[in-house]
Amino acid sequence: MAFDFVKTKQILGEDLSDENLFKTAFTHRSYLNEHHEYANPSNERLEFLGDAVLQLLSSEFLYNTYTDAPEGDLTNYRSSVVCTSSLAREAKRMEYGSLLLLSNGEEATGGRDREYILANTFEAVLGALYLDRGLEKCRKFLEKELFFKISDIVTDNVYRDAKSQFQEMAQDKFGVTPVYQVIDSWGPDHEKTFKMGVFIGKENWGTGEGKSKQRAEQAAAENGLKRMEKGD
Repeated sequence: MAFDFVKTKQILGEDLSDENLFKTAFTHRSYLNEHHEYANPSNERLEFLGDAVLQLLSSEFLYNTYTDAPEGDLTNYRSSVVCTSSLAREAKRMEYGSLLLLSNGEEATGGRDREYILANTFEAVLGALYLDRGLEKCRKFLEKELFFKISDIVTDNVYRDAKSQFQEMAQDKFGVTPVYQVIDSWGPDHEKTFKMGVFIGKENWGTGEGKSKQRAEQAAAENGLKRMEKGD
């Protein structure tokens, strides 16, 4: 699969200049395993940078918008808008999945729609956008493509972190505290990906993946909440 820079510019803006940089942003590490001749690295370093840009600009936006909100509320607002499911939802809306360079195996198992891959790609693309066009471009991009949802998050009172919400609902419905367990992990020690499950008794109510156990637990809780809210 060839990288589609034309479509990338249609999504992110015609002013992009460094095609190779954005090609890297959409390169999942699984692609390297099957294409040893491929010259670019995976998007993980750009993801690291994009995460920092996202934390800064979301914090700045919340600080300037909710001038009377205490620190704890601002932290919860930010957690809700930058969580795995939130980033993945917007990445999917913008069709990031169609641009990803994946291994055949990852693609065959639904990698183009996998939440943690889409969320990580959102951050990697933001890192590339920062290097290519600067902080102001990133700010405008996030205000258009992500921050629009913050007002609804605050108004609808859905900004508490998923683990706290899931624990409260589990204790209310079943009278027990959920437990998180590692289901799987892969990758070298310095860049592991974890798959966590949230269990009520022996039943797994949701799974999630992330670059840390904490992120994976949040993703598992988010999926557990979706199931519980459906009444399954």
